[in-house]
Amino acid sequence: MAESKTNYSKLNKAYKIFLENKKYGQAYYCLQNLYKANKEKTYPSIVKYRNALNKEIQEGNTMQEYVNFLKFSYILTAKEVFDDYCIALEWNRELTKKFYLPRRKQLLPIVAKLQDLADDKLDLLCISTPPGIGKTTLAIFFLTWLAGKYPNEPILGGSHNNSFLNGVYNECLRIIRSDGDYIWADIFTGLTITSTNAKDMRLDIGTSKRFETLEFSSIGSGNAGKVRAGTLLYCDDLVDGIETAMSKERLDKLWQMYYTDLRQRKIGNCKELHIATRWSVHDVIGRLAMQYEDNDRACFLSFPAVDENGESNFDYPFGLGFTTEFYKQQMEIMDDASWKALYMNIPIEREGLLYEKNELRRYFELPDGKPDAIIAVCDTKTTGSDYCCMPIAYQYGQDYYIEKILCDNSNPEVVEARLILTLVEQKVQVARFESNVAGGKIAEKVQNGVKELGGTCKINTKYTTQNKETKIIVNSGWVKERCLFKDDSVLNGDKEYRKAVDMLCSYTMAGKNKHDDVPDAFSQLAVYVESFNTNKVEIVRRFF
Repeated sequence: MAESKTNYSKLNKAYKIFLENKKYGQAYYCLQNLYKANKEKTYPSIVKYRNALNKEIQEGNTMQEYVNFLKFSYILTAKEVFDDYCIALEWNRELTKKFYLPRRKQLLPIVAKLQDLADDKLDLLCISTPPGIGKTTLAIFFLTWLAGKYPNEPILGGSHNNSFLNGVYNECLRIIRSDGDYIWADIFTGLTITSTNAKDMRLDIGTSKRFETLEFSSIGSGNAGKVRAGTLLYCDDLVDGIETAMSKERLDKLWQMYYTDLRQRKIGNCKELHIATRWSVHDVIGRLAMQYEDNDRACFLSFPAVDENGESNFDYPFGLGFTTEFYKQQMEIMDDASWKALYMNIPIEREGLLYEKNELRRYFELPDGKPDAIIAVCDTKTTGSDYCCMPIAYQYGQDYYIEKILCDNSNPEVVEARLILTLVEQKVQVARFESNVAGGKIAEKVQNGVKELGGTCKINTKYTTQNKETKIIVNSGWVKERCLFKDDSVLNGDKEYRKAVDMLCSYTMAGKNKHDDVPDAFSQLAVYVESFNTNKVEIVRRFF
């Protein structure tokens, strides 16, 4: 062991000298042997080597030798590092025709999780993105990578129809074949295609076997005894369209088919990859999310089409991808639920929405004169991904104008500081904080902070015993009748207010809600306001 460490140290020292003197051939030879001895320890040196070569090329030293050694460095690590595989695989293609490099910046978070799946850090990975951004092609790269790493273990791909899977099969075949413009054969030397079956969509690599390296079969086609999934079960868009997505009965049937026709084909330590548009909370990914909610071996990634500023997240170089203008046009022509599901990956049950945006009362400016009262309620936050939500209502008669909404899932310390400033700035007179869990302590801290800043808000607390879902539903009528929300045209970039309204209008009675903090806060507002009117009137007999 000591001798091995000594040899590694000597070889690493030699590598550094060669690199410093720009003897890239000798340096690469050292890296090859260092990487064989200790892949994890050597990888940072390989990255440094690539940076040096890239610098030479950028400075105009475009010697083919530099380009070749750069290529060799990616081939060296491509079997273990999926990101390097994606770069190496397309090395011979023109830059404008490459799939991965122009999209790499946006796809890296997905690539990192696919790496975790391959490295046995995850058992289940579910990915939801807008259509057309390259998720299926990236999955095909992943399939061909795993096929080279584990050619004797079957990979099973499933989808809603054979037509889609046939395209995936043909692309896998094109990548692995040695006569194309991919260099898969240079990465996985010694491996060749043993057999192909275009009709049944099967492709075998290495030694012949009953269950081929890559197998594809649509869901519901009777897969018992026909296929197996040893390395990976890959499911891509199991929902065939909006009609299925809008039918709870069809989604129930789809879940049963997935579980019996695809998942039952898994053997050993088989991993699972799902890629799909999030149409419904009852789709396969939605049910898996509930099943694996607290499992750190499962990961659920969701990428919206546009960021919080409305800018495209997938505007790639060379005219690839989708511009901000394109997404704006799509949003304008689509109904809100379809836009959120297809492009923002927010599944919404159309039939079960408690609040519709078009039924909310709106206002452009507050009425003239001082309000009768300025009140607030706060659904507090402790830890985790929950939101602290505090709507501030200006009362004019029987109407409550929602002038401000604090909706923040930052660290508790940050949120508490914001609560204090908001109550003071908005000159809130009275507020009620939910005292469940740590709410009472938070209320006390905020009250002290308000006093220190010279605010006059009086905060009281209320422990809630009523079922949250029931409270949200029964008080929704009051919110719709008595609350007025700012019109979108006067929000002036108030992303927090817009987000809060979106969360309010995403609450569904037909399934599980990821975030119910905003509708819960407004139900608390209704209860708080009604508590002002609970003074009892007693009729007594006159004494004179």
